[in-house]
Amino acid sequence: MADTTRDEVLEREKARYGGMRFGSAFFGWLTATGTAVILTAVLAATGTAVGLGSEVNPNEAAEAVSENAGTVGVVGAIVLAVILLVAYFCGGYVAGRMARFDGVKQGVAVWLWALIIAVVLAILTAVAGAQFNILGTLNSFPRIPINEGELTAGSIITVIVAAVIALAGAILGGAAGMRYHRRVDKAGLGR
Repeated sequence: MADTTRDEVLEREKARYGGMRFGSAFFGWLTATGTAVILTAVLAATGTAVGLGSEVNPNEAAEAVSENAGTVGVVGAIVLAVILLVAYFCGGYVAGRMARFDGVKQGVAVWLWALIIAVVLAILTAVAGAQFNILGTLNSFPRIPINEGELTAGSIITVIVAAVIALAGAILGGAAGMRYHRRVDKAGLGR
């Protein structure tokens, strides 16, 4: 009986169990969504605590925000980008770790789940009306600052950048999740 090398074992396993696993990706998407909600809630709680601690008058705060709208917009965009990157990294990691192979494909599949669910919800909202706008009623979910009735070049660019950041986070997370299994295989199979 010939010795089986580590690479041969991995190739056989990958041939049988590799590829996109949409079940794993679904749980990755759930993780990404939950992480985004939690990070947004922590950020909102922190902002509220800071605001309450300094006894800021809400009218003065609103006036200061309107005077510094550009700065607030840039900071908000950066915060949204960080939340999306971290959340989708976590989602990609879960999918890559669950599926074991093809971590980058698992990350893409997590992102595809997000895209598919967003499109389905948009269609349902358009068909059923605004009273069933699920994402509009979730105040703790990170929102891209776009008015539903008004799409501008800036808002389209914002959506595209947010989608690219989420995709990058999911891919990086998927690759990191898969890497864990490579270390286990190396320890178990040697070399």
